[in-house]
Amino acid sequence: MSALVLTLRRAPDQRLDLSPLVPHLLAGKTAAEIGKIELQTTRTPVAVGELFRVHMGDAAQIRIEASCERLDRVGHAMTGGEIVVEGTVGAQAGRLMRGGSLVIRGSAGPWAGSAMTGGQLEILRDAGDHLGGPFGGETVGMRGGAIVVRGGAGARAADRMRRGTIVVEGRCGAYAGSRMIAGTLVLLRRAGPLPGYLMKRGTIVLGGDCEELSPTFIDCGIHALVTMRLIADFIAPFSRRAGASLRAPLRRYAGDMAVLGKGEIFVGTRA
Repeated sequence: MSALVLTLRRAPDQRLDLSPLVPHLLAGKTAAEIGKIELQTTRTPVAVGELFRVHMGDAAQIRIEASCERLDRVGHAMTGGEIVVEGTVGAQAGRLMRGGSLVIRGSAGPWAGSAMTGGQLEILRDAGDHLGGPFGGETVGMRGGAIVVRGGAGARAADRMRRGTIVVEGRCGAYAGSRMIAGTLVLLRRAGPLPGYLMKRGTIVLGGDCEELSPTFIDCGIHALVTMRLIADFIAPFSRRAGASLRAPLRRYAGDMAVLGKGEIFVGTRA
């Protein structure tokens, strides 16, 4: 059976909350029932059918066409299935994901993959600030799953990360991996200042250069670790470039010694 297709008729004049449009919430519904679903907005609620053309198909596979940056919370808390977005989305795409696959064939706003616990999020262009990070007041960010960004990412990617894997193939902003508790963050190109700021545990890999590394990290020399090759095997299906970068000898820095100090930053020897 073909996918369920939602085509945006026109750019909305207000932000839309698309969190009701996920596979497990649409399962068993007819096109008419989906069209009547109310979407919350910044002003007046609007029904799906008023802004989207609904082409009925298997709700386990959803395709959103003609997307724009005013569509927020796409794939919010999805538990399985697949969502493919043809275009850019707004804030909180994939926040609290527990399973399934969300593919965004454009850019995503801030808090993409925020606090997700499972599943896979792929962004073909750029991601905003707080990739995989927590909201204000939340003590833990990403807790599982995988995020791959083919372009760049903003500031504080993987903030308070506890589990999971994030790969950013483009440039990344300041404080990447700040306050990390565990997990793996791989940045293939230039990173902004102070990656790993106040990280307790976890692994950060810098494939490119870094604007500034905190002085509270200790240089442990160059290593070719078996552990990194195992991580490379795990990451390679998500990003071949990331997998290849982990197989070369890397310089290891231990830290952040300003806190627990059991984290590590690996830097490419040619960076």
